[in-house]
Amino acid sequence: MNVYEIRGAFGLDNLVRAERPDPVPGPFQVRVRVKATSLNSRDLMMIEGRYNPRQKLPLVPNSDGAGVVDAVGPGVTRVKPGDRVMTLFAQAWQAGEPTKAITTTTLGGPLDGALADTMLLHEDGVVPTPAYLTDEEAATLPCAAVTAWSALVTQGGLKAGDTVLVQGTGGVSIFALQIARLSGAHVIVTSSRDDKLERALKLGAQEGINYVTTPDWEKAARTLTAGVGVDHVVEVGGSGTFEKSLKAVRVGGTVSVIGVLSGGAGSVSLIPILMQNLRVQGVLVGHRQSFEALTRAFALNDIHPVVDRVFPFAEARAAFEHMKQGAHFGKIVIKVS
Repeated sequence: MNVYEIRGAFGLDNLVRAERPDPVPGPFQVRVRVKATSLNSRDLMMIEGRYNPRQKLPLVPNSDGAGVVDAVGPGVTRVKPGDRVMTLFAQAWQAGEPTKAITTTTLGGPLDGALADTMLLHEDGVVPTPAYLTDEEAATLPCAAVTAWSALVTQGGLKAGDTVLVQGTGGVSIFALQIARLSGAHVIVTSSRDDKLERALKLGAQEGINYVTTPDWEKAARTLTAGVGVDHVVEVGGSGTFEKSLKAVRVGGTVSVIGVLSGGAGSVSLIPILMQNLRVQGVLVGHRQSFEALTRAFALNDIHPVVDRVFPFAEARAAFEHMKQGAHFGKIVIKVS
């Protein structure tokens, strides 16, 4: 099997192509021939050593993959050879609340991930691919789409008529836009570029705020809601945007903390959270039940992921360089085979 490994030390310079023996499925295991894998900010941070500097190496990065089952071990009943499947981010998280043990079963660190042409997974760690999606589209769902679904639906209790503020136009944010519109919510999108805002409006967002020309975007969001504030903020910026998110949300509203693009360390006053009865929730992707609910909703409504660009397997490093530039809209995908 062909893989990419972070070998020796962290950094894109140490992302190297390698060969490993083909794995043989044991009891309740399935072997998946990977067709496509998508990139998340977490994957880039893992490669650069910013996500978990103590991660043991070598490591095959990437959480998200889609492919075809080509062999199964004894006792497997969920899938059969020939079935198209997607990876489950936390392999042991089927439903309910996460546990410390579950966090040790995540793909792309600490477990080997999907930047490979073959994966060996537990049968509970794969989810059927909706027939209407291509492998490249399906590979975008396991982390970004499930995270957005968990934030807004599973944990967020999103209702028709709610107003959702989405930060940026990366993978999680675009999925949040699509899910919010699917739920009948009103969507405000922020971005540093007007052309991206125009694309977001075409996807169904009602308003866009350029945070470069309007640095007080939290005030603009309150103005757009007649001074009330939004019901839900999908917070992907981290410490650089969190305080503004607290000011953009209404009394009793929700801020879902998902990303740390501007950094994970910072200081913020707790008084607004207390005095305005705000709900701040961290979102660790989601469990299998959320993933399956997402795929049913998407299939019923013919929702297609937004794919920014597809790179060949041989150009995996270029795909990560493209992500570092931050110019993408939606998801970046690597076609594996």
